[in-house]
Amino acid sequence: MSIGLILLTIVSALVLFGVAQRVLDKMQLSDRAALLIAGAIFFGGLAPDIRLGPVSFNIGGFLVPVGVCIWLLIKTDTKKEFWRAILGSVITGGAVFLLGRLMPDEPESIFIDPNYVYGLVGGIVAYLLGRSRRAAFICGVLGVVLADTAVALINWQGGIQQTLYLGVAGAMDVVVLSGLIGVLLAEFIGEIMERMARPHRRENSDPVDTPVRREGDKP
Repeated sequence: MSIGLILLTIVSALVLFGVAQRVLDKMQLSDRAALLIAGAIFFGGLAPDIRLGPVSFNIGGFLVPVGVCIWLLIKTDTKKEFWRAILGSVITGGAVFLLGRLMPDEPESIFIDPNYVYGLVGGIVAYLLGRSRRAAFICGVLGVVLADTAVALINWQGGIQQTLYLGVAGAMDVVVLSGLIGVLLAEFIGEIMERMARPHRRENSDPVDTPVRREGDKP
């Protein structure tokens, strides 16, 4: 089982046990919706790829995640968040694209699967640009898709007839990993920042803390 499918299984378990409720609330997703999305990506990823001319895509690795991103874009609270997610997706795609250019030609020469590196970098950049849970997920998923598309377009322009694979095999792992890392970073770092911003006030329940009493106040 690939890392993407393993992560989806873990996410589904967290949703069932209610651990991910806060994240889902921030993304305006119910438990049922989250489980349906995870199941669609999981089983869609096992389905045969669909080929349309020079493009080959997977239901679970491409159609479902991109569909969720479109839905989240529609549900954004402000125009600022909407455009931040769009711009962040483009920049995340550029970062993943440049990383692909810098990676060695021989994947065996590095100690980690390049797809994991793309997913990790994509998720980190997605968080830094998206900041919110929804925007981070959008940046992580769409950024990877845009990077793959950019590579294919450059190859086609150079006369290389290469198939554009969207969410297929290892590409699905990158999409899932990038999106989830972006959301998790937004959740953990966001929670830390919220806790630091909360004023440390002690409830004034002790009468000693209220020494001044106006006339007519009952003791």
